[in-house]
Amino acid sequence: MIKGTQDRGFTLIELMIVVGIIATVAAIAIPSLLRARIQANEASAIESLRMIVTAQATFHADRNHYATEFDPLVEAAPPFMESADEPEKNGYTLELTGTQDNYQATATPHEFGITGYRGFFVDASGVVRYEPGAKADENSTPLD
Repeated sequence: MIKGTQDRGFTLIELMIVVGIIATVAAIAIPSLLRARIQANEASAIESLRMIVTAQATFHADRNHYATEFDPLVEAAPPFMESADEPEKNGYTLELTGTQDNYQATATPHEFGITGYRGFFVDASGVVRYEPGAKADENSTPLD
């Protein structure tokens, strides 16, 4: 080394401090981000069920019975709802079953605790119900 010159750069301690700060910020931010994503998935599932309620009410007024699957709602001219080609939406699986007198629509997370905390259910009454950690049914708690 020549006298009078300085080495420029970061010391190992300085780099470790920066890595520690980044790790701390990530540890705080990532769980909040995951919770926000799950809440968005649940809001999307509830909105999808409400869309099904509206489509079924219109279908029933026009045909005097309920659809028991998505195809009659989508393939009508004009359609009662937009395409249901994707029964899996935002981490939830949507299902439509029932009879011509009553239908049941459910939205169930792909993985409880990962894509959603609650399963949702709605029938011809139009009341959306939820069940934490399980598939919802007609006996589940109504949403407020």
